[in-house]
Amino acid sequence: MRIAILILALLLGACEPTPSSRDASGTVSVSERMGATPDPGFRRAEQPRAFDFPADHGAHPEYATEWWYLTGNLESAEGARFGYQFTLFRVGLAPGQPAQDSPWRAKQLYMGHFAISDIEGRMHHSSERFSRAALGLAGAATGPLRVWLGSWSLQGDPASGVFPLQLQADTEEFALQLSLQSGSKPRVLQGEQGWSRKSAAPGNASYYYSYTRLPSAGRIRLGGQWHEVSGNSWFDREWSSSALADDQAGWDWFALQLVDGRDLMFYRMRGKDGQAQRFSQGVLVDENGAITRLDPDNTRVEPTGFWTSADGISYPVEWQLAVPEKLIDLQVRAAVQGQEMRHSVRYWEGAVEVSGSHSGVGYLELSGYASD
Repeated sequence: MRIAILILALLLGACEPTPSSRDASGTVSVSERMGATPDPGFRRAEQPRAFDFPADHGAHPEYATEWWYLTGNLESAEGARFGYQFTLFRVGLAPGQPAQDSPWRAKQLYMGHFAISDIEGRMHHSSERFSRAALGLAGAATGPLRVWLGSWSLQGDPASGVFPLQLQADTEEFALQLSLQSGSKPRVLQGEQGWSRKSAAPGNASYYYSYTRLPSAGRIRLGGQWHEVSGNSWFDREWSSSALADDQAGWDWFALQLVDGRDLMFYRMRGKDGQAQRFSQGVLVDENGAITRLDPDNTRVEPTGFWTSADGISYPVEWQLAVPEKLIDLQVRAAVQGQEMRHSVRYWEGAVEVSGSHSGVGYLELSGYASD
């Protein structure tokens, strides 16, 4: 059903953003999409590779899926707090180049998700849109970096090619204009030199790198009012032709920025039995950029509280996360409980607050809890 939705979007060209209040019928979970085996003509992430920048900031159409994923926690001068998510996904419908007999033909589809969490107002606003990568409607380029889907875009600096990045997204109800600086921390190659395994099956992996703390400033529009905001963003880049293994249900992903200057990423690959699997992993990045690798042997992650949607989907939105050897013992709680992304792909993604041994903020993604 997920592929049918994507093909329908391809045939229609670009779709208008869908409001967060749309009916959930016709949606599927992230794990259903990731559980579908990609066309064997796509390359698989079977081993570590040498990264090539700035080229690797752009698209990799030889792989089935990839994303440019930004999240952040922002605050206005008046103290109003906001979270944001901005993601542009590229989905390969088939390997190779399209026939050149029509400018409308494309083998790449772009999907965008954009959300603002109004933390004081306890509201979550989200939108989705699609377009084929044809006629300039959507695409990705380098020199400088540019990824776009209609008016939604991530644009690199003409001089440097990348930073500062300019993010722009708008809907009738809400909008975001943000400038992201490079900050002082280096790029992090996740997993084994950027090769991030998700299961034991060959090719069930991705190429994955992150910028964990990007100073950000700009403005947010909500309800017709603009708010000048600043804070920090997290930028993830990932591409693969991976599918979830038969025994996997989804994942729980944490991206935390602690007040002491450290950043922590951990994803918990979750089996259909609900238990964490051995390919769960992450990193702790200290204030100077030094990395400690995290895995199930040195990291404990357990859910402690849940939020249930109106139609009965239960998401674990409160957690305890501990790295004993680093004296880290954190309570991670949703800043707003109902931060569900309820569109053609359904998952929970939202701003979180961190307390316990250290304070901070971050983002949490929960996939594989919703199914049709």
